[in-house]
Amino acid sequence: MLKKVLKVGQVVTIGLLGLFLIGCENKTTTNTQKQTQENVIRWRLAMSWPSTLTPLASPPIKMAEMVKKMSKGKFIIKVEGSEKTKAALGVLDMVKQGAYQMGHSGSYYWKGKDINTIWFTTVPFGMTVAEQYAWFYYADENHDGKPDGMEYMKKVYDKFGVLSFPGGNTGVQMGGWFRKPINSVADLKGLKMRIPGLAGEVMAKLGVKVVNIPGGELYTSLDRGTIDALEWVGPGMDIKMGFNKVAKYYYTGWHEPASEMQFLVNKRAWNKLPDNYKTMLVTAMKAATADMYMENFAASANAWAKMKKDNPDIKVKTFPKPVLKAMYNATQNLLQGYASKNKLFAEIWANQKAWLKKARPWSMMSIYEYLKTSKEVEGK
Repeated sequence: MLKKVLKVGQVVTIGLLGLFLIGCENKTTTNTQKQTQENVIRWRLAMSWPSTLTPLASPPIKMAEMVKKMSKGKFIIKVEGSEKTKAALGVLDMVKQGAYQMGHSGSYYWKGKDINTIWFTTVPFGMTVAEQYAWFYYADENHDGKPDGMEYMKKVYDKFGVLSFPGGNTGVQMGGWFRKPINSVADLKGLKMRIPGLAGEVMAKLGVKVVNIPGGELYTSLDRGTIDALEWVGPGMDIKMGFNKVAKYYYTGWHEPASEMQFLVNKRAWNKLPDNYKTMLVTAMKAATADMYMENFAASANAWAKMKKDNPDIKVKTFPKPVLKAMYNATQNLLQGYASKNKLFAEIWANQKAWLKKARPWSMMSIYEYLKTSKEVEGK
């Protein structure tokens, strides 16, 4: 009887010890999970475009995926499109105020806040993609050991309390869709056209009635003749809007030769990041930036092939030389006017011109001559 009692007692004792150990293990697991959750950094990023508008929306989405994988799930960036934020042109302010730790937009959208922001997207008759990326990351015309583009961008955005990084490029954008051909500068007089930014100011100087119409109304406006012309991006994005169905004159570009998007980062949030996470973020942004250019190039090549097949009446045209010369002169006058009032503007402009003086001969020797030679030998 005693044996049985002892055995029962032993079982009870062991059972209580086991329960105690299990309880300790569960408590430790819960604490570990809680600690792990607390160690996860969660950011939000606001875009100036809808989440479905690729390739513009691609860089932040792909960047966030890379950061999550590199950090093994400990650095999460939630990307929200304009359909969520309801403030496409409020991204800079939202990041500045800390409502979002990051943003993805276009620097020239903020020219009303600081005209110097235009230099980090593109300007009419400016640099190509390759020339501009080299200026951002490797040009050092100031001979201070720092890349000029990134250095100037930091100087301009410091006052907003944010950091700005290149965020993907569209390459050369098309000059727009026109219902009628442009044969002379006189044909621009009174023309109603949707064309934003500095290019809009240039066109206004040449007599164009520049109008601001929401993207969702552009197709209908062009179709009904409310406007005579519009500029969007290029075949890859234009085909989604259907402009190829309602206008048959498609002009080559002059106004946005290398339109760079941007990543914005709140400086307070940035300063709190561990160094390894900063490296992950910068690496992912740079990779996603390069990827957007490739994605957009492919999209435009495929879209143009489809347009030619489905809309054989489209006529690709280049503005006549006198028109282009007038656009160029108006651009120079406009830039000179801003430079005369803004010392930093004049400095950045001079820096870009100095870099172009060095870079453009190589662009002409390499890319231009190769394309010209290939065309000649192929007999096209």
